[in-house]
Amino acid sequence: MSADTPVRLGVIGSGVMGTNHTRVAAGLGAVELVSVHDADASRAQQLAAAYGARAEPDVAALARSVDAAVVATPTEYHVPIAMQLLEAGVDVLVEKPIAPDVESARRLVDTAERLGRVLAVGHVERFNPAVLELDSLLEDVVHVEARRISSYSPRIKDDVVIDLMIHDLDLVAMIAGSDVAEVHALTRAPRSSSADIATALLAFDNGVTAALTASRVGQNKIRRIDVTQAENYVVLDLLRQDVTVERVESAEYSDDHGRRYRQRGVVEVPFLEHRGEPLALELTHFAECVRTRSQPRVTGAAGVRALEIALRVSAAQVR
Repeated sequence: MSADTPVRLGVIGSGVMGTNHTRVAAGLGAVELVSVHDADASRAQQLAAAYGARAEPDVAALARSVDAAVVATPTEYHVPIAMQLLEAGVDVLVEKPIAPDVESARRLVDTAERLGRVLAVGHVERFNPAVLELDSLLEDVVHVEARRISSYSPRIKDDVVIDLMIHDLDLVAMIAGSDVAEVHALTRAPRSSSADIATALLAFDNGVTAALTASRVGQNKIRRIDVTQAENYVVLDLLRQDVTVERVESAEYSDDHGRRYRQRGVVEVPFLEHRGEPLALELTHFAECVRTRSQPRVTGAAGVRALEIALRVSAAQVR
């Protein structure tokens, strides 16, 4: 496939994320939105018509018309649908979480490797311009703090760890660059039958520690990552898509002779090389991986790792 040839793309699922993928794909030059499928044929027809695509009656029909596909169905359908696509020779981007359990997630990864297909996982925050800037800023990480706060939505069935915190668990694991050694967690469920608020403490094999809070009963929206490093402090606001780097350049403290405290700090605001909607950056990257047969930024293995940590947090919950 030449660099000028758009990747023929299909979207499976017409819920919130499926609709977002369809909307974004329709405006990208890197892909040609061809087909949409949903178990509800009328919803698929409506979504396809809105963006100039064709509604397909089943996954097999969609697979015959595309080079690659996005699986944005409820989680329990991710693996069987993605497997069918891979077996049909279609590259796949599957929404997060990659699967409902680790065993089926690993089976999906193994299938993609055996068939030589591209398998990407939709941890879209990896494509936030602020996160992309981290590639050049991470050095001697000591501790990471993450906060992800949202208002309540009754349509969400997963607990807050799988629904929200898994984004930051993926980011924290990427930042730490090591396996998780210890997990401690505390949750509350004031609005639903599953956890609505969760706090997790992680310790990694390399000594990095992390504290994460996720809530879906907040009154505002917060998406923030703070990274303490040996020589500086990096703050990412994922909503505003900005980064600041703070460091103490000099410090002086009072002593027995009355010398007073002085501190001079430096705040840097790096220029962000990447700008734009994270989902558009994710789909553009996926299309490039399909064309060049290269490894995606968020591999199937990374998706499995995020799921494993999330399930460990859920298992460690003390209510």
